[in-house]
Amino acid sequence: MTPLSSWTLLLISSVVSATLGSPIAGAASDCNQTVLAQAADAYIVAQTAGKLETLQKYLAGDWKYQENNKETDPKNGVIVKPIKIDHRRTNFDTTVCATYTELIVTDSANPYVIGTQIRHGSDMKITMIDSIASTTNSWLFDAKKTLQYVLQEKWDPISEGKRDSRALIQAAGDAYMDMWSNDTAANAVPWGTPCARLEGSAYTGKGRPDDSCKPGIPSNHSQAPNTHRRYVVDEAMGSVSIFCVWEHMMMAADSHEFRLEGGKLRYVHTMTVCGGQPCRL
Repeated sequence: MTPLSSWTLLLISSVVSATLGSPIAGAASDCNQTVLAQAADAYIVAQTAGKLETLQKYLAGDWKYQENNKETDPKNGVIVKPIKIDHRRTNFDTTVCATYTELIVTDSANPYVIGTQIRHGSDMKITMIDSIASTTNSWLFDAKKTLQYVLQEKWDPISEGKRDSRALIQAAGDAYMDMWSNDTAANAVPWGTPCARLEGSAYTGKGRPDDSCKPGIPSNHSQAPNTHRRYVVDEAMGSVSIFCVWEHMMMAADSHEFRLEGGKLRYVHTMTVCGGQPCRL
């Protein structure tokens, strides 16, 4: 992988399914936005305390917890590790009842940058909490630098008349993710200027009008693909969260989030976790 790429911000948004935009089985046809917000807040409280009690009333009886692409007992996960959250951004979707949350923890003893997709069923209960939890040894990891750069960015909701379609947003993210295994994919990425990519803690933005996300994109297009993609598309934010298996780097657990403005790529955020080992190409 070439270098690519507060806890008070709550934004109402939208999500697509985990399989190329197809409806998620069990997704609510009449999703309650208030419950989505309450559940996302309960997740933050639970993660801060390292206790699941605040989440219990939102959880389905057969809910599943997945961390770094592996289904696991939540009692063994980072979700039960108390952490002090320095930054939080959450996106919501009432179309398929799912949320995406970005968390940054700069505590030197327990630093994390976490992306979490939460999916709800037709009864509004949580069916899946799916987290990519990057920390020491993750690709280009430095939570303090990541927080510094994130706070420089502007992730305001896009006015309704200027929003891109769900299909366009997801297609842009997919084209970017395909660049490692498809030699024409880069031509389908709607590159914007300025554009800033935050890959772990490496940042291409310099605050200039000609900032670009192109430096460091792959020149070798015959690498293993990025597979098992799960999507959260947010039209109000112009963003798509994509979780996947980053096959060409140690089968890593990976999160890429993209923001489009006016149909053009504006921001890219990434987290890549290599099974607790130092990430290497």
